Amino acid sequence: MDGIHDMGGMDGFGPIPIEQDEPIFHSPWEGRVWALNTALGAIGNWNVDAGRYLLEQMDPALYLGSSYYQRWLYRTEDILVAHDMVSRAEIETPPELRDTVKQGTPLGIDEVLARRRADRSARVDEDIAAKFTAGEKIRARNIHPKGHTRIPRYVRGKAGVIDRDHGVFIFPDTHAVFAGQKPQHLYSVSFTARAIWGDDASAVDKVYVDMWDDYLEPDLELGLEPDLERGA
Repeated sequence: MDGIHDMGGMDGFGPIPIEQDEPIFHSPWEGRVWALNTALGAIGNWNVDAGRYLLEQMDPALYLGSSYYQRWLYRTEDILVAHDMVSRAEIETPPELRDTVKQGTPLGIDEVLARRRADRSARVDEDIAAKFTAGEKIRARNIHPKGHTRIPRYVRGKAGVIDRDHGVFIFPDTHAVFAGQKPQHLYSVSFTARAIWGDDASAVDKVYVDMWDDYLEPDLELGLEPDLERGA
């Protein structure tokens, strides 16, 4: 979906501060939010793509005004409410006034970590034909889906070259809305800076973007016809 979260290629937001010896967490509550997300992921009621989709639906002003882990906290609240694990009223009630009911036995740390390690890869072991090959010229499709997508706005409609094929992976657009994994090939695609931002950009810089089959099409403007045998 198109939203404030898709900030690649945008400017006007000021410099990116680089903090020397930056700690993993700036405050204890950030660590607790991370731990809560890790535990919720082990339960299995949602996935990383669904979590990203919830972040994308935040109000733009709230998104820009929130820190990284504040966004995680708001997203976690939405997940808990959506799966009837807690009510919005309970979240808004001070802890000392809550009348909570235990829903089950909490998972131990070892079990949480074991489950997360087992499902961290999005790679799929299926023999699916690739639509493109390394060195092939392509064009990123100019699409504007209403749901979650990993194709950034700044490369849509731009011409590039397949740099390498990573293999078969879960397709995030369908995975985010629990509509199936739709496994397909994921490629590293090279775009020149000038192909993206015009002749005023650097003549030597390139941007590499990981993109799925469904995001790409043959670059017919360069005389490349689809390879029907490979289903392009």
